[in-house]
Amino acid sequence: MRLIQVPLVILTVSLLVFVFLNASGDPVLLLLPFDASPEDVEEMRKALGLDKPLMVRYGIFLWDAIQGDFGVSLRSHQPALSIVLDALPATIELALAAMLVATVISIPLGITAAVKRGGTIDMTATVVSVLGQSMPVFWLGILLIMLFSVTLHWFPVSGRGGISSLILPAVTLGWYMNALMTRMTRTAMLEVLSEPYILTARAKGLPERLVIMKHAFRNARVPIITIWGLQAGTMLTGTVVTETVFSWPGLGRASIYAVAGRDYPVVLASIALFTLIFVTINLVIDLAYFVFDPRIRQN
Repeated sequence: MRLIQVPLVILTVSLLVFVFLNASGDPVLLLLPFDASPEDVEEMRKALGLDKPLMVRYGIFLWDAIQGDFGVSLRSHQPALSIVLDALPATIELALAAMLVATVISIPLGITAAVKRGGTIDMTATVVSVLGQSMPVFWLGILLIMLFSVTLHWFPVSGRGGISSLILPAVTLGWYMNALMTRMTRTAMLEVLSEPYILTARAKGLPERLVIMKHAFRNARVPIITIWGLQAGTMLTGTVVTETVFSWPGLGRASIYAVAGRDYPVVLASIALFTLIFVTINLVIDLAYFVFDPRIRQN
């Protein structure tokens, strides 16, 4: 059933994006000088195929896209798919680094906060969660640049040039995921720690570390995996703001420039790829349930 939904989701998203993009304005007016004659405008529109009805153009786009042809960029005159694929590795690098930062911090912090409920670490985890979910990404990015780049000169202000240039964007992008996963891990662990089998395990004299990791965390990991999977998709498809703040040459930044210039082929290729990635990650997470939760396999 999930495999059938994937093409339907991509088709629906592509149609909505295509309609909204065409309703946003005429790209010909941006490509030609402001004093271009009506004849020049009409000739350019015909050359780009924009003189055809909307649904006819969408049908042509869909047919070409199925064959891997998203058209040619209206600005750079390069294949739109090539532009998107060239920018994709930078986005994947940033997203993976952000997920690593968030995972390494959030899961140990959430587990410790649940075990030491009401203590200093629990209060720290609560503050991290509140700040992380309430602070805008662009604002956090600017603060990090001002402190660590402008004032302390520890990291580059912008660009992609190595691990040092990756740290600030990764922390900025992963901060929200870190906050959400910390709260989810703490909540899931608290629910499991109150179960009778945890009390039984402790009464048997099992080491506390074994009780926490083997019995508690093992049964609390399904909702944590769910949030991790959803946020992983968000990391890959939601890098637009972070890439813009740090001038990171990824797919999100390329999409922003394409939207501003009404470069329809590049925008549609970007959205199609974003949608495919997000839907695929969710499909993988659903399949992972069968591995991590025996109850689902039995049903």
